[in-house]
Amino acid sequence: QVQVVESGGGLVQPGGSQVLSCAVSGFTARTYYMGWFRQAPGKEREFVARINWIGDTTIADSVKGRFTISKDSAKTTWYLQMSSLKTEDTAENKCHWTDVVDYWGRGTQITVSS
Repeated sequence: QVQVVESGGGLVQPGGSQVLSCAVSGFTARTYYMGWFRQAPGKEREFVARINWIGDTTIADSVKGRFTISKDSAKTTWYLQMSSLKTEDTAENKCHWTDVVDYWGRGTQITVSS
């Protein structure tokens, strides 16, 4: 049974930084994607970033240059490094892992406010 668990989040001042992490367990796939989505109040869920099993990354235009995604060498934990945070980055962030089936974390809130 694949399980995905996020950590991190909280209140951050505009211009600040935060790191979210996500850990996956119980998988056997050799090819997969690990990523992050977010949903702001009153908006649709949107893609933020992803990284695949060999380290190729894709970053949404809305956060490019401010957010980066990385993973550990064991490929079981990935990180979303967020910098230059804006109030519009306030959202519930969910980590996502997929081979063929999608698995989601429960979500963690990032609130950017002074």
